Amino acid sequence: MIYLRYRLVVMVFLFMGFQLLLQAQKPVFKVVPLGVKGGLDESNLSAYLIAVNGTSRYIALDAGTIDAGIQKAIQKKLWKGTTSTAVLQDSIKGYCISHGHLDHVAGLIINAPNDSKKNIYAMPYCLQVLEQNYFTWQSWANFGDAGTLPFLNKYHYVPLATGREVPLEGTDMMVTPFVLSHGSNYKSTAFLVRYQSGYLLYLGDTGADTIEHSHDLLQLWQCIAPLVQQKKLKAIFIEVSYPNEQPENQLFGHLTPKLLLDEMHVLVNLTGINAVQGLPIVITHMKPSGNNEAIIQRQLLQNNALQLQFIFAQQAVPLFF
Repeated sequence: MIYLRYRLVVMVFLFMGFQLLLQAQKPVFKVVPLGVKGGLDESNLSAYLIAVNGTSRYIALDAGTIDAGIQKAIQKKLWKGTTSTAVLQDSIKGYCISHGHLDHVAGLIINAPNDSKKNIYAMPYCLQVLEQNYFTWQSWANFGDAGTLPFLNKYHYVPLATGREVPLEGTDMMVTPFVLSHGSNYKSTAFLVRYQSGYLLYLGDTGADTIEHSHDLLQLWQCIAPLVQQKKLKAIFIEVSYPNEQPENQLFGHLTPKLLLDEMHVLVNLTGINAVQGLPIVITHMKPSGNNEAIIQRQLLQNNALQLQFIFAQQAVPLFF
């Protein structure tokens, strides 16, 4: 009898351990890239849908391309038995916009007439661009709830504050914004998305601290370093717009492979090298001119002494973290 009880206890503990292992291995987030490039191709500009894995309640991290990306995802059977309008209106619960450049907001603006009511989460410097440059009744109808009268009130502007976490309405996720420097005194934003104890970091366009004469990235790395050490940060989405040959005075607030790797060394100084080995780094915003993309990929992979897991996002190919 004692032996049978012992076996039962052992089996229960093994089962519980197996369940915990499965939970640990199960991805926290699903990301659907609606657009991944850094210009030229208007059907494939920066926009990444993020949801808690197993749900279909997405937030768009930037919105350069929306409808074209949804249609491509439907063609690839990511959504079945639906239309691009249904995905736009029902599955996308809101937008986190990093900055006001057109390759990050064009899809949001153009698709506004067909969209449903939802929130736009952004720093005040980004919301100001939407209010004063796009939803103005001169450039486009004012689909917002501020700016030029009359308001159509389709989008509710939610101003964010650096380092302050807020809920993303319609989802179970939270977001914390951080300021980035994007050249010529222009500001962009990084979004740290959280679900329970899992995190994903998405950076809008950014230059390196050394080029921007800034401490914005250092402050960001300092904030996320404990999450990297604890293996709570599941991935970093970060831009590399140009190959290393691009002159520093023509970067316009962007990164090269060398500059990205320099920044990753700054992060390593805060975390230790073991913490970052295998960390997924999703490369975004590559400029598609000539063979830039192939050169950027080669330069990153050939100089990957930190053993990072570089991932090159493709439109309508989902990612799980």
